[in-house]
Amino acid sequence: MKSPAKKGLAQILVGGQWGDEGKGKIIDVLMEHTDVVVRSQGGNNAGHTVEVGSEKFVLHLIPSGILRPGRLCVIGNGTVIDPVSILEEIRGLEARGIKTKGRLFISDRAHLVLPYHRLIDAGRESQKGRKIGTTKRGIGPAYGDKIARIGFRMHDLLDPDTFSTKLRAQCRAINADCRARNWEQVNIPATLRDLAAAARDLQPYIVETVDLLHRWRQAGKSFLFEGAQGTFLDIDFGTYPYVTSSNTTAAGACTGSGFPPHAIDRVIGVVKAYTTRVGEGPMPSQDDALGDYLHGLGREFGATTGRARRCGWFDAVLVRFARIINGVDQWAVTNLDGLDALDRIPVCVAYSLDGKRLNAPPSSITDLARCRPILKTFKGWRRDTSGIRSWRKLPAEARAYLDALAHLTGSPITTISVGPGREQTFSCP
Repeated sequence: MKSPAKKGLAQILVGGQWGDEGKGKIIDVLMEHTDVVVRSQGGNNAGHTVEVGSEKFVLHLIPSGILRPGRLCVIGNGTVIDPVSILEEIRGLEARGIKTKGRLFISDRAHLVLPYHRLIDAGRESQKGRKIGTTKRGIGPAYGDKIARIGFRMHDLLDPDTFSTKLRAQCRAINADCRARNWEQVNIPATLRDLAAAARDLQPYIVETVDLLHRWRQAGKSFLFEGAQGTFLDIDFGTYPYVTSSNTTAAGACTGSGFPPHAIDRVIGVVKAYTTRVGEGPMPSQDDALGDYLHGLGREFGATTGRARRCGWFDAVLVRFARIINGVDQWAVTNLDGLDALDRIPVCVAYSLDGKRLNAPPSSITDLARCRPILKTFKGWRRDTSGIRSWRKLPAEARAYLDALAHLTGSPITTISVGPGREQTFSCP
């Protein structure tokens, strides 16, 4: 990685594909020289995997910057939080010697994911013709309640009597609807008991984070805003309706944290050296043979669900569009080593639809599903890159491939990852 971040630098890191780009490890590396990391959207449907030495950490909602001693971590107002799940994550970190108290701060404005949200999520996924491919963690229904103005927020946990009364009434109403739909109903006594216990233990972490961030900004601290999922799972710009329920693009970092847009200095995009996605929806560059090859290596299984990811060649059409939406200043490319054994490496440089060449993805998923990739093939390097630690030691073919990706997408590549370890990341000139 490049030299330490300047004092007060504020950076946003976003995924440039469909999530699972390896953001967790890039965040971990960047946090070596950053004071504060902020998570601003999504819930525990995301999964960031970081390997530190011989230890492997899978984090779902807590920022991966927590693995760097002394760093401050904020979960912002734009997230949705399952109180029981995040408490389990906190306890898991504490059990492994990772201190969270005094370092982890949760916005009192963040909305709650409750047990009935998970039941609604599962019920909707079971309906014929409605399958989206969600993780069934209740994220969509929780965001739906937020927009409908019937949700609960973290500050509600601080008033247990009022919260319990309102939650009991809400659960009864939800159960009546679930009975009518023949869906599983929430266990109200267990829900009230579990949430009361979680509220007691979470109380020290729940604070007003907007003022906190601004005081740290005035003190000259540096910031990294940690994106979850990827650009094409964004509720507005993704492959709708096969998307998540939040804004996963760079703009979401500001609305989901209360940090002002003019204070952002840089946007870093993370992409794999090829393309993957989990769940339903069109994927023009999908190649099942590549998927079989990567799965055979034990790669490309979801950190949260364990599901095999769909795999395809690098899609420069999508990534170029992601650069425009997010204002990406530079790219970090991960999983380069996944292509090490290939003789030839195709890249999708444009789409063909009804005889027309497209250089941007259509908004209609019906049209996107009919797009065919226009491929340009690059020579493979046929060498193990996992032990390489500098740009100049990469095979010439690998450097040519990366140079082509930078040219096709319109922003420079500044960081390369050739494996899951913290040490397997280096800078480009």
